Amino acid sequence: MKVNKIRKNVEFRAIYRRGKSFSNALLVLYIYKNKKNVNRIGISVSKKVGKSVIRNRVKRLIKESYRLNRYGLNIGYDLVFIARNAANGRNYNEIDEAVKNLFKKAGLYN
Repeated sequence: MKVNKIRKNVEFRAIYRRGKSFSNALLVLYIYKNKKNVNRIGISVSKKVGKSVIRNRVKRLIKESYRLNRYGLNIGYDLVFIARNAANGRNYNEIDEAVKNLFKKAGLYN
């Protein structure tokens, strides 16, 4: 199944402004209820986290964790993940636990 992405800067800013945020040591999650019948995901990793190889690895780990956990989530939300500096050098299990923790904090599980 195709993952719906948030790509435009205007959409990211709207979610930051109107959405609700949840955080832990590795990630920050902004959620905003959309009018669609799908969840859309956006991932933001700053240059402060590391060089491009590291940033892309962090994005891939977040994307994979979302892909494996999306079936238990409520539908109709825009989700924006922001990686913190501490995400640099973490393995998949640590990122996955951080993503699950944020979903529980946000009350997104069915």
